[in-house]
Amino acid sequence: MVWLWTDILIWLLVVLCIIGGYYSSKHPHLREPWKRVAQSSVAVASGTFLAAFIIVGLLDSLHFKAGENDPDHGEVISALDVVMRPLRKNQEKTYSAPFALHLFAKETVEMPDGSQQRIYPRLKHGGAHLESQEERAADIYQNVISALLMALITWMILVAMVGLWRSEGRTFKETISVWICVRCRVQLGVSKGFPWPTLLWTAMLLLILLFLMITLGGKYHILGTDKVGEDVLYQALKSIRTGLVIGTLTTMVMLPAAILLGVMAGYFRGWIDDVIQYLYTTLNSIPGVLLIAASVLMLQVYMDNHADEFASVIERADLRLLFLCIILGITSWTGLCRLLRGEAMKIRELDYVQASQAFGVSHMRILMRHLVPNVMHIVLITIVLDFSGLVLAEAVLSYINIGVDPTTQSWGNMINSARLEMAREPVVWWSLSAALIFMFTLVLSANLLSDRVRDAFDPKLRGIQ
Repeated sequence: MVWLWTDILIWLLVVLCIIGGYYSSKHPHLREPWKRVAQSSVAVASGTFLAAFIIVGLLDSLHFKAGENDPDHGEVISALDVVMRPLRKNQEKTYSAPFALHLFAKETVEMPDGSQQRIYPRLKHGGAHLESQEERAADIYQNVISALLMALITWMILVAMVGLWRSEGRTFKETISVWICVRCRVQLGVSKGFPWPTLLWTAMLLLILLFLMITLGGKYHILGTDKVGEDVLYQALKSIRTGLVIGTLTTMVMLPAAILLGVMAGYFRGWIDDVIQYLYTTLNSIPGVLLIAASVLMLQVYMDNHADEFASVIERADLRLLFLCIILGITSWTGLCRLLRGEAMKIRELDYVQASQAFGVSHMRILMRHLVPNVMHIVLITIVLDFSGLVLAEAVLSYINIGVDPTTQSWGNMINSARLEMAREPVVWWSLSAALIFMFTLVLSANLLSDRVRDAFDPKLRGIQ
């Protein structure tokens, strides 16, 4: 195993989420809001898509050095690289359109009779099993039907397992009605609770996409290839980890400072409040892009002068990714700090806080037992709302060449490399489209889930639900 810094932090975050979930399940004031989130069909559907992204990101966070008998001997690869080996190894010479059999640009090729002609050369891997262009449509149709059948069989097994688990003494016919027919669910009195049909239909869509990639990915380039012939679908899937790292690790960096300073400023007031306000006001006055650019350039100079400290290119790129998370965290904690300061100023005037002070309870105990737990709904709402903003920030920073390392797969780098492609004639559109589709799906899912989390945890909205 090869443990990168971001890998360690990602798996540490997974452990913290498991501990947090267990802690929430034991406390009704935390369990009930999450139960309301789980009863929302929109939250379940968006959470299922987010879970699919997270699984891909976690597979890409298990790095190891390939063994002697491995085709990638000596390289540092991830579990996702092993699963997607056909996409990673089926590299062409240059651009090719989605599901194409030939390169996108003409080349001068020497014919068997010695003459030279400009033609569209045949791809090495895309559609290599076909004899002619006319066979492509029928082959794609057969593979799509095969993928749909496999997805349907898998989904029916999943439905049967869920149905048996949640049958609760009903007959088989009633159980099927519960999971598939919304009208029957209301008649049977189970309209409230976890929306299992939403979960199952969302799982059906994900299964279709999965089996389409399995059946077609090894035979065609589903989303085409880029300038160096690398599969665009592989690039888009590898970029998921970068987006998740930016969105989650940046939050881990900013939370301690935002919570501690915000609560202290609102509770102690006086000169402590003045110092903290001066600190985040000064930081806000510095343009964030300039601060990030200066920090990244400083790190780049250090890495160039100490190249012998990095065993591989992936470790060098990982350090830049981690450093970018730290810089984004340093520049993004001020908004949450300001919100927590205002909330803490309001809570410190409540009766139970005044009573604690009158009984001589220490300030640290009041902060930890009374203030911090009562501002956590703001923290949680801010986390899920800021996640999508941080994912988009990575794309913007990479677009202006101050984001992640150019060797790191990210949607920002894909968009950056697609700038010149859009000026070609004919236009190479698939790289930009793939990055935008994946980014749009992740950000939309995060925003829809964050809306439901806000509705469940915001005390002002609980009375109107």
